[in-house]
Amino acid sequence: MAMNLRLSDEAAAALRVESQRTGVSQQEILRRAVDEHLGIGEAKRGAPYPDWVIPPERPYRPVTPTIVPPPGKTMAQILEELREDRL
Repeated sequence: MAMNLRLSDEAAAALRVESQRTGVSQQEILRRAVDEHLGIGEAKRGAPYPDWVIPPERPYRPVTPTIVPPPGKTMAQILEELREDRL
C-alpha cells in the first residue's frame, strides 16, 4: 500500500542523518519504527537485529584518539608511508 507522509523539517533531517549513519534506507527506518510502535512485524518478535548480526555489548560511545601524529603530518600521510613500505 502506498502512502504519503509529511514530516517536520527536524524529523526529516534526523531521518536523513540516521539513514546515512546506518546505511539503512529512510523508508526502512520508518517501516521499522511503525512496526515497533504498533507491536507488529519484526518488532513483535523482539528481533532488533537480523540473525546474522551480533548485537553490541554496549552502546556507541565517542572515541578519544590516543595516538597523535607528529606536527606537520596527518594520520593519512603516515598510513600512506606505511603502505609504500609493503610494496
